[in-house]
Amino acid sequence: MLEKEKAEIIAAGIKLDRYGLISLSGGNVSMRVDQETLLVTPSGMMYEEMVPADVLVMNLEGEVIEGARRPSVDTIAIRYIFQQMPTVNAVIHTHQPYATGIGLVVDRIDCDVTTLANTAKGPVNVAPYSSAASIDMGYAVVDHIGDQLAVVLKNHGVVTIGKNLKEALYAAVYLEEAAKTLYVAHSYGGDIAKLDEQQIQTAVEVFKDYGQSKS
Repeated sequence: MLEKEKAEIIAAGIKLDRYGLISLSGGNVSMRVDQETLLVTPSGMMYEEMVPADVLVMNLEGEVIEGARRPSVDTIAIRYIFQQMPTVNAVIHTHQPYATGIGLVVDRIDCDVTTLANTAKGPVNVAPYSSAASIDMGYAVVDHIGDQLAVVLKNHGVVTIGKNLKEALYAAVYLEEAAKTLYVAHSYGGDIAKLDEQQIQTAVEVFKDYGQSKS
């Protein structure tokens, strides 16, 4: 059941590792199948060791429909995000070090590089601390993500969302790239060249036509 979608989730998790956004079995990946059904990665397993049968099929109430593994400890928060954000079809949680590190000292990562505008849709808010394995993490995401596709959880990590896994993955990867760029810029001690709101929105619009046509 849903073998193709399960394989896509595992592939996304492997990419998170490849781009340095997680270590070992950290983070999680989830996907909406329909308005009542989700796919969720298992707890404490490395992505490169997963097979499709390890990915759980669950309903929004938290009941396991298919799968023998324990779901991610963050499932209660993941379910809340999907319940409250019906247009979201993918949720990725990482512990990416640069974005998380910057989130320890600021309450917003400004959108000063075009790739962050392209993929996260603007500046990324930093939500107050919320513990793993609690619904508070879901509250933090829903309350602080705004119109963007990413939010930093202070002292914890990052959550990205999307209409599909690709969109959520791009938001996570390019948020980390932007955080690295800002880290380098701030290390020089000079003024940061800012993007204005019109430039940010232009970058958002340009990315809507990015990639190859499906026709």
